[in-house]
Amino acid sequence: MTNERKTEQIVRSHFERCLDFVKIEEQSSDITKIDKLLKSASKKGTGKGFPEFIITFNKNNDFLIVVECKADILKHENLNHDKFSDYAIDGVLLYASFLSKEYDVLAIAVSGETKQQLKVSHFLHLKGERKAVPMFGDKLLPAQDYLNGYLKSPEKLRQDYNTLLAYSKLLNKKLHSNKISENNRALLLSCILIALEDDAFRNSYGKKTTPKKLADFLANTVSEKLEEANITHDKLNNLNIQFGFIKTDTSLTTKDGLLKELIDEIDTNINQFIKTHEYFDVLGQLYIEFLRYANSDKSMGIVLTPPHITELFAELAQVNKNSIVYDNCIGTGGFLISAMKYMIKDAEGDEAKIKEIKTSQLIGTEYQAHIFALAVSNMYIHQDGKTNITKGNCFDDDIVQQVKAKKPTVGLLNPPYQSDKKKDTDELLFVLNNLECLADGGTCIAIVPMQKALATSGKIAELKKKLLDKNTLEAVFSMPDELFFNSNVSVVTCVMVFTAHKKHSPNKKTFLGYYKDDGFIKRKIQGRHDGLSVWKSIKDKWISYFINREDEAGFSVNKAVTATGEWCAEAYMITNYATLLEQDIIQKTKNYVAYKFLNNYNIHSLSLPENTVAKFDTKKLEKLSDVFDIRLGKSLELINCEEVENGITFVSRTSANNGIVARVKEWETVKPMPAGAITVALSGSVLSSFYQEEPFYTSFHIACLYPKQSLTKAEMLFYCAAIEHNKYRYNFGRQANKTLKDLLIPIIH
Repeated sequence: MTNERKTEQIVRSHFERCLDFVKIEEQSSDITKIDKLLKSASKKGTGKGFPEFIITFNKNNDFLIVVECKADILKHENLNHDKFSDYAIDGVLLYASFLSKEYDVLAIAVSGETKQQLKVSHFLHLKGERKAVPMFGDKLLPAQDYLNGYLKSPEKLRQDYNTLLAYSKLLNKKLHSNKISENNRALLLSCILIALEDDAFRNSYGKKTTPKKLADFLANTVSEKLEEANITHDKLNNLNIQFGFIKTDTSLTTKDGLLKELIDEIDTNINQFIKTHEYFDVLGQLYIEFLRYANSDKSMGIVLTPPHITELFAELAQVNKNSIVYDNCIGTGGFLISAMKYMIKDAEGDEAKIKEIKTSQLIGTEYQAHIFALAVSNMYIHQDGKTNITKGNCFDDDIVQQVKAKKPTVGLLNPPYQSDKKKDTDELLFVLNNLECLADGGTCIAIVPMQKALATSGKIAELKKKLLDKNTLEAVFSMPDELFFNSNVSVVTCVMVFTAHKKHSPNKKTFLGYYKDDGFIKRKIQGRHDGLSVWKSIKDKWISYFINREDEAGFSVNKAVTATGEWCAEAYMITNYATLLEQDIIQKTKNYVAYKFLNNYNIHSLSLPENTVAKFDTKKLEKLSDVFDIRLGKSLELINCEEVENGITFVSRTSANNGIVARVKEWETVKPMPAGAITVALSGSVLSSFYQEEPFYTSFHIACLYPKQSLTKAEMLFYCAAIEHNKYRYNFGRQANKTLKDLLIPIIH
């Protein structure tokens, strides 16, 4: 007969070794809030819940552990997690769901009567979250490991980051109301964070008797700290100039309590976050928030890269402890901070190597003075790396030679995006500059506007040719359309991966990934974020497919490309028609019938097309131009037509009402397009496709498809749905006018 007391004793003995910093309670708690939460947490639904153990931490009041034990390992988990009394996991998850209303909870399920047969499962249920997530592993760990793992977990990072964003909005409003300019807000923040690293400042800033004395003390402390960090001469003078506003700003130097209050708040709300979540570009993310009020930097093309993308770059480049990383337009330093994280992890505690990484293996260049100050500050806050950041133009020959001498092996960059094509430096020139500085065989990864990948002629095609003449294009990834949503920037981008100083072979196949869905969602406070906790699995797939050069219909393809070809998956991928489901065809048919009904056709004369899905082979494909005669519409615009009741239909680029926007008077000199066509929008609501039973007018923005062999109405509607299934190919700058004829579609059996 099993004995649950044996299981409980194993758990009790394990945690009793940690009594110097935890408190262990059984069945109930002396803490009123915990006891109240358990009052309705009965596993039988009849009242109070009585967990085997409740473990709280002496120095962290927000986190607790709850443990449920079962003697029989067969009673460890029920598939549906709904037998709370009978199974360890089911019961502990129930307790966690109640306790998580006020606490972050680690739920531990333990079953077995001996250490040898023990089964252990862990779940983290954060305060306010709907469900718990598995973590840790299948063994009991020391309580301190649980605390550290919880504090540094991705789930806790997401929770803390959301809290940080909420505070950043309040901070931004406070700075705005006190008339501290947008550019200076991030500088003030970075200055305070650096000063708080100094024990003398931390212990005495609250004792300064006037705002002016505190402002001077703050600025002077930062200057001293930077000088101690071997930042000297021109660099130090530049930084002192950038931070100098602190000594003269009216609000900071005259308003009683304002600066001290800001230092207190930043220490509590931001500094602790940085200490807990190392190598996260906090300063860069807060700078994005501050720029919501500004126009100056957006007009200069500054678009800071989201943290999950800077980490993706580091993993794609496979940075390690021996990598030397260069960013020639460093911004706030996000790429170098992410690279440092992976490099230090690979060093595995080798302090000499870690010091070398920070002092010698992270290189950056920044042209703008105030951004340079932020980059240096950011690297300082993240424990060094600032001495190899240069203020200057990355194209200057002296800087190029200095960087080359350090033999960087990895280049990571997000160049300034052109706002004025005549005056601004093209983004691909920054990529060429980065590649020039890398050692032979180095890896360069850049995120640039998608238009650069789509260009097939002109200046951009010439730059693409230069890139391929000296380097190998390994991959291009089409990135999410709203990747820079948090920066209030609408640019659509792609990521290019190159191998430096190795001419691109004409026979080389480049990996092209349709990486449009990173799983992020948009929320008012958090902006665009990983609210569903799916980014890790998506990122793993992205990296795996790139490393292994895997093809998948609708996701990736390997294709030999040239400078005059399009560098994007959309141009070459095979569409996965297996995802074109019967309900898609039915919905297309319903939309057509609804259009006829709403436009007063005799609905009784309409017969629904028969189901045609089974007639098509979604694996055998042929070109659209082999099935249809493709004609462009007339050179007409609706504005030049006279609208009349019961006139000729005019088809436009809309996705509604069967594409029809008006009825117009028939032209004497222009004949309507014949009935029996599929109209396809070449731009606007691109690839919106509709069957037209009547003669119609349209513009040259519409392709008119006439079947080369007789097709039924049902078959025509199927082709409408099949064509629209390729909408993903044509968005934000990529139009269908040149490539529609080559679109591959399913054939009829």
